[in-house]
Amino acid sequence: MLLGLLGVIVPGVPGPWLVWAAMLWWSLHVQTGLAWFLLVGATAVLLIIQVIVWLLPNRRLRGLGITRRMAASAGLGALAGFFLLPVIGAVPGFVGGIYGSERLRLGGHGPAMASTRAVMRAAGTSVLVELMGCLLVVGAWVGAVLAGG
Repeated sequence: MLLGLLGVIVPGVPGPWLVWAAMLWWSLHVQTGLAWFLLVGATAVLLIIQVIVWLLPNRRLRGLGITRRMAASAGLGALAGFFLLPVIGAVPGFVGGIYGSERLRLGGHGPAMASTRAVMRAAGTSVLVELMGCLLVVGAWVGAVLAGG
C-alpha cells in the first residue's frame, strides 16, 4: 500500500490502482467479512476519486518548476498530517509540504506563497484528491489490521 501512496506522488505510477490491488490481495488472504467490506468500500472510494480527477482541469506541469523534492515534501506532509490530525490533516500537510519546499528553494515567504498557489492550481488539486482517497483506504486498512480483522 505504501508503494501505491508513493505512486500518487510520482507521475506515471498508478497509485490508486496499486492501493486497490494491495487491498484485494489482503482481502483474498484474510477472507473475513470485514476484509470484503473494506474491499468494496475501497473500490467505491477509488472509483469516485477517479471520476473527480477526470472532472478537474488537466494538469499543467510544464514551466512551474515542480521538482521531485517538492513532490516528496508534499507527500510526506500529507502523510504526517493524515496521522497527526486524522483524515483532514492531509490537506494542510500537503499544502504545507509544498510551501516548505518552495520556501527553501526560493528563500522567502512571498515567492514561496506565489509558487505554492501556482502549483496547487496547476496540479495540486488533482494529486491531493487522489492522495486523500488513497489515504482513506490505507487508513481504513490500518484500522482493520489493528482491530484484528
